[in-house]
Amino acid sequence: MKVYQLTPLGNHPAISVQFLPRSDYWCGGCIRLRQGCGGTGADALRLGSATAAVHWQVNTSRTGVGKRKLASFELRPETKLVSRAYEEILEGATLPRSAPGERHEKILQRLHREMAVSVNGLAAVQLLAPRAQVQVSRLTTLCPDLALVTAASGKLFLAVEVVSRDDHHVDTVTKKEMYEQLRVPRLWMVDPRYDNVEVYHSFEFGLQLKNILAGKEVLEEKLVPQFKLTIAELFAPAIISTAG
Repeated sequence: MKVYQLTPLGNHPAISVQFLPRSDYWCGGCIRLRQGCGGTGADALRLGSATAAVHWQVNTSRTGVGKRKLASFELRPETKLVSRAYEEILEGATLPRSAPGERHEKILQRLHREMAVSVNGLAAVQLLAPRAQVQVSRLTTLCPDLALVTAASGKLFLAVEVVSRDDHHVDTVTKKEMYEQLRVPRLWMVDPRYDNVEVYHSFEFGLQLKNILAGKEVLEEKLVPQFKLTIAELFAPAIISTAG
């Protein structure tokens, strides 16, 4: 599967779309795209090309019953995350972090894209940019790979760390202990070494491992009810790869 960014040619919102090998196409899991005017299909779009024009009939209902409208978009390959070295500050000490690898970034991009679509319209939480600085105390600033903060207080609600093979101790031990001390309500450890996700919930005695998800199991969070992503989809190269 190849992932593209649809840039509107008219007065329509920008969206990402994943072209699947069937007649119905899904945008980020919540906007359904059906073949529109002129019978244009995925095969006719020449998906390997840099730019193509496409007309789709957009159904804004997840269930398939809703208002339809014709929309024109310019089809471009989705922009990749740029991997750079960065720093975190733990108890006043600077912690240099190396630039994440290509697979790390593709997994993060997939996860961030799905979360962005899912939180759209939710007033309770805000999704920060990948590895945005989050000052959690006077002497500590962390850069979670993905962070959801509560809109009312700005406090970290969900921290997601995609574990790097060559730098895993910081994420799985050092920062995990920090999240536990801070009583961050949710922590996901996304581990490409084993293609699984550890889900932690905070309770009065610290972080509690609620589940280790793999394969066809679904990663989800009640505060973001639209977010549902199977672990197989998260790690599968055919899904997380972008057009080149």
